Amino acid sequence: MRRTTVPPGTPSLPPRAGDVPLHRLELARPGAPPFAAGSFEEVGPLSRWDRPHRHTFYEIVHVRAGSGAHVVDLARWPVRPPQLAVILPGQVHHWEGGHGPEGSLVLFTDDFLVDHPGDREVLRTLGARCWFGLDAEHDRSIRTLIAELTAEHRQRAAGHESVLRSLLHVLVVRAARLPARDEPDRAPRAEGRTAAVAEDFARLIARPEAAGWTVRECADRLGVTPGYLTQAVRAATGRPPGRLLIETRVYQAQQLLAHTDLSVRQVAARTGFADPAYFGRFFRRETGSSPGAFRKHHSRVHQSLEAPPAPA
Repeated sequence: MRRTTVPPGTPSLPPRAGDVPLHRLELARPGAPPFAAGSFEEVGPLSRWDRPHRHTFYEIVHVRAGSGAHVVDLARWPVRPPQLAVILPGQVHHWEGGHGPEGSLVLFTDDFLVDHPGDREVLRTLGARCWFGLDAEHDRSIRTLIAELTAEHRQRAAGHESVLRSLLHVLVVRAARLPARDEPDRAPRAEGRTAAVAEDFARLIARPEAAGWTVRECADRLGVTPGYLTQAVRAATGRPPGRLLIETRVYQAQQLLAHTDLSVRQVAARTGFADPAYFGRFFRRETGSSPGAFRKHHSRVHQSLEAPPAPA
């Protein structure tokens, strides 16, 4: 993956053919913490972009006004403020239709969580739930916290990095308390070495080159036995690693079909299938539709967000 942060005005590079455009976090000055906060206007026009893209950073969005929808990993969430969204690095999203949104954003890279490493797991859970409606009390609490984060980020007073990390930790913890319409099944919590192996496995299978790897190949790369890997992943997620590998493979195929102009044969190859016909059967079995039908329903191919602007 490319560097997660860049200085303002760094020339953008077009993504590799078939990749969804990738945004990096701009830093105001060398040595600045990998963090930003402010309104949609302050963050810039890409904060409301209507073209599918992904980030190298986390994005927490407090929506106070607007309409339309927020599409995250092909799921369409209606904008009905006040709401909170949590977008993880690598998730594909865009804003669709309507007016706005209006509100505030908090952006930060994984490195910024150094003081509170446990927040990474909480953020992954929040990213899976993604979208939260806020009652009046929760809306006031979230609004106050983000206002404090924004003020600290603007003023840059002595010790502001520590304050930012502490306030962000509070925001993440309070976001985790928000009720969701669809609560996920709660699996037994993994601890120690088991949790570390499960976390390493999740990072491993998120790599594009992991498409087509087996449980044994993943275990070899992590330096554990397949049996221990299965035990660790089941303890952390309640599901076997083979099932997660299949779901990751399907997800990668869906993103390529929906957001690129690669042929079905190329998508099959990119997701580890030498035989496009077998890929088609696999995709239909897992999703209920053929790759072509899925693309027709979901495709939203746009020019790269990172491509240099066309000459006037």
